[in-house]
Amino acid sequence: MSLLDFAIQTTKKYIEEMPKSQRKKYGQFFTSKETAVFMAELFEAPVNKDQLHILDAGAGSGILSVALIEKLQSTPQLRHIHLVCYENDPQIIELLQANLQWVCQHSTLRVDYEIREDNYILSQMLEYNGMIGAEPNPLKYDMVIGNPPYMKIAKDALEAKAMPDICYGAPNLYFLFAAMGMFDLCPNGELVYIIPRSWTSGAYFKKFRQKFLKDGVLEHIHLFVSRDKVFENESVLQETMIIKARKAMTIPENVVITTTQSNKDFSNKTTFEAEYNTVVSGEDKYVYLVTNEQEVETLELLNRWSNTLPSIGLKMKTGLTVDFRNREALRDVSENHAVPLFYSQHIQDGKVVFPIGKEHEYIVTNQASLLQPNANYLFVKRFTAKEEHRRLQCGVYLAKKYPDYSKISTQNKINFIGGLKELSECIVYGLYVLFNSTFYDCYYRVLNGSTQVNSTEINSMPVPPLESIEQMGKALIKSRDMTEAGCDQILRSFIYEQNRGSKRDTERIASAS
Repeated sequence: MSLLDFAIQTTKKYIEEMPKSQRKKYGQFFTSKETAVFMAELFEAPVNKDQLHILDAGAGSGILSVALIEKLQSTPQLRHIHLVCYENDPQIIELLQANLQWVCQHSTLRVDYEIREDNYILSQMLEYNGMIGAEPNPLKYDMVIGNPPYMKIAKDALEAKAMPDICYGAPNLYFLFAAMGMFDLCPNGELVYIIPRSWTSGAYFKKFRQKFLKDGVLEHIHLFVSRDKVFENESVLQETMIIKARKAMTIPENVVITTTQSNKDFSNKTTFEAEYNTVVSGEDKYVYLVTNEQEVETLELLNRWSNTLPSIGLKMKTGLTVDFRNREALRDVSENHAVPLFYSQHIQDGKVVFPIGKEHEYIVTNQASLLQPNANYLFVKRFTAKEEHRRLQCGVYLAKKYPDYSKISTQNKINFIGGLKELSECIVYGLYVLFNSTFYDCYYRVLNGSTQVNSTEINSMPVPPLESIEQMGKALIKSRDMTEAGCDQILRSFIYEQNRGSKRDTERIASAS
């Protein structure tokens, strides 16, 4: 029996005997054999080294460590591996010990290991922050591999306070582990982690991205098409990715991006290479998950614009009313002082339809924070299913259709785009052209892998000048074609005219000089 097969077999037995609710307390979900092998193969075999130091933080049953050691057995000149595993779940220490002991007895390499039952983050707080009392020469590692815990902690949790330079709000342990893993690498060392995709964009992870991608570089990203196929034995719905990073200052020319349907067949994967500056971009270090040339072209096309919604006086915001927290104010039918409460169900075929006979589609309240002017808006659904054709699904809201109301409200499962002053109908229709187009839907999917449409990301996306948006709106009103294809045609013709105008300007400047 191979080293990895033994660890997989013992882990399956553990999963069968230990309730998921118990394991969830530690954010513990186990990696499949196929995923472990794939992650191990991402590491480069060391050249002219006879000893390696390896770290597995949050080791669980040791599956990833064992997979990596099994891969390294075929490395010429390598003789000795020193493995450090952090694991503070007392329920699984015995299994981890047994698996690593098996490896020591059956590996063709000399393997010694230590299991540290400390808190991985807190045990290195002094070293990480350069504080007095830190270990003078802490061990650094050639390779760090991990499936870190996926668990939110309070913003005042000890772990969050231990890494204040990357925390914003209530952090998730997984990105603390990733940052600490990068810290633990020796120069040119490699890190391979399986983590959620949520860190790639947004303000919440900004400080983490900036530090992680300042201290190291991305070399490989692996994406799973099906979010329910990554931890199949665990019934986990999670947008997950595998990353390989290197602790280095030299930026590689390209990032390799691979994709598979699930964690069962890594041989049947698509492979795409994109320029590093296309994948990692801007001061906020957004990570754009491009998988083909069309997506790269979309980024290049739209990134020619330097404006964003806020820079032209517009902004996307999240709906104001959390309905289950304001039940006493909700009404099924209209009454005195009631105003419409708009939900995602009111967005239909590019328009906002109201009423639709839905429960709780009116609200009676004096809370100013739950009310907004009855003005023109573009409504955008916040949540869509992963399998749906479009991530961005929007509808035009025109105030003139509801003249009886000076105020309205929006449920927090929709977003709305408005401005400092009331938007003209042409501008709202122009916004619809943008956000109902294939271009913007593609851009958003590359920018954010989740099924939630976040206002932070939308407000960071490039948009044309306000007068151009207005012209596109006039074209849409004239054509009356609210379809995706109709919006694509208008946007494409505008981009073509803009590019042609830029070319004429360039030629005129060249001839004048």
